[in-house]
Amino acid sequence: MSDAAPNPPAAPSAYDLMPMSGPALWIAGLLLALANFMAVLDMTIANVSVPNIAGGLAVSPSQGAWVITSYAVAEAITVPLTGWLAQRFGAVKVFVFAMAGFGLCSALCGLAPSLSMLVVFRIMQGLAGGPMMPLSQTLLRRIFPARQQAMAMGLWSMTTVVGPIVGPLLGGALVDQAGWPWVFYINVPMAAVCAVLAWRFLASRETPTERIPVDFVGLGLLITWVGAMQIVLDKGKDLDWFQSPVIVGLALVALVGFTSFIIWELTEAHPIVDLRVFRHRGFTAATVIMSLSFGAFFSSVVLIPLWLQTNMGYTAGWAGKAMAFQGILAVVMSPIVARFMGRFDLRALVSFGVLVMGGVALWRTGFASNMDFMGVSLPNLAQGFAMPFFFIPTTVLALGSVLPRETASAAGLMNFMRTTAGAFGTSITLTAWENATTSQHSDLVGVLHNPQGAIDTLTRMGMSAQGALEQLNTMVDGEATMAATDHIFLVIAMVFVAGATAVWIAPKPAPMAGGPPMGGH
Repeated sequence: MSDAAPNPPAAPSAYDLMPMSGPALWIAGLLLALANFMAVLDMTIANVSVPNIAGGLAVSPSQGAWVITSYAVAEAITVPLTGWLAQRFGAVKVFVFAMAGFGLCSALCGLAPSLSMLVVFRIMQGLAGGPMMPLSQTLLRRIFPARQQAMAMGLWSMTTVVGPIVGPLLGGALVDQAGWPWVFYINVPMAAVCAVLAWRFLASRETPTERIPVDFVGLGLLITWVGAMQIVLDKGKDLDWFQSPVIVGLALVALVGFTSFIIWELTEAHPIVDLRVFRHRGFTAATVIMSLSFGAFFSSVVLIPLWLQTNMGYTAGWAGKAMAFQGILAVVMSPIVARFMGRFDLRALVSFGVLVMGGVALWRTGFASNMDFMGVSLPNLAQGFAMPFFFIPTTVLALGSVLPRETASAAGLMNFMRTTAGAFGTSITLTAWENATTSQHSDLVGVLHNPQGAIDTLTRMGMSAQGALEQLNTMVDGEATMAATDHIFLVIAMVFVAGATAVWIAPKPAPMAGGPPMGGH
């Protein structure tokens, strides 16, 4: 693994730069940013919709969570394939095809008559959406002149920051006003317009292609271990974890598949996923912190709306409004952070942002069952301030540490690590939350002071004995859930601290001058 710091921008090469100018540049840039926004948005727009989707399709909320994780895992499978797809077919063609497929699958999701069909269509949607994120990065770098690359990455990162925030807000509004299918229908017109205009403006900037063999073994191993691991995380609690032979078997499949995948891809002449980019220490450090911090961040983005709706009496719309506070300062700070990158060490910016996010998680450990809307929303406002410090410099540090020809592969791998961490983190967090709630409930029942007296008081107020018992149990459930939620946020805070520390593994980047550092290896 190389220890060299990223170098200042090298001279443009035919491979990675075909700059545009004038209105065409900004139209193309906005299209690429919008495509990334759509892909990120769909990771969160369904979060606040899960209870409504579950109710509409007659399944439990925990089963409804498959709508989130199925998309994330499918996306995680195709994201690292982006480098190979771009090399084989051309980045522009793959991008346009992915956009069109994303729109079609979004329409199918809205039409799904059952949870099983919805999960199938979400998987298809994730497979189509996966390449959109890394290819939008690759093409932005290709069309923007070197002096404007920092601005381009700032624009891209801002959509990554804002997407998880707008998702709950837009999803809540659509669910309340039009019904859950519209969280998917909303993508269709945007995807159609983006696909047509992207081909119109970017066809002349197609990347070089090469007829390379398909690494079917590597692809099969990737699908096997990611899919097996996600099923373990999603179904572990229902099947009593490692007391179940099914879970044990799937865990072994995931472990063997992952080990075999690493060995095969490192020795294959034409790997489906180019793991050799991890030889760049800056890229490795950036992907580690991206995985840790995004996993913690995305878990909280899923957990808070679920807690608000199932335990605090919020509608999907109000839960989305509470989460939307993250977007206020995120939008304000994104261009400011892009300018900071020319003045401060990228590692310091990342570490600062992640530590602030950890502080927000600690703030949330004080959540109480009687808190008001602003009590929920203010920590989200503070987190919005910190998020650009995390997303933007981390992205630039990662892609600035690899060779120009490795950009698509590096972007794919970084996004793979991010989306996989989000999916795995969500499954682990929700399972831990349910387990902690059960444990806290048992503890609270054991220390209740004179429960019979409380039941007698309620019966004297006109309740039946059964109704009084249920009312007391509901109160205990609420407090148990609140205590479990606070405990989960304490763990999330610890993960953020680990992420803020991991960034210092990276070598010190060279000062930026007009664009992100390129070509260090």
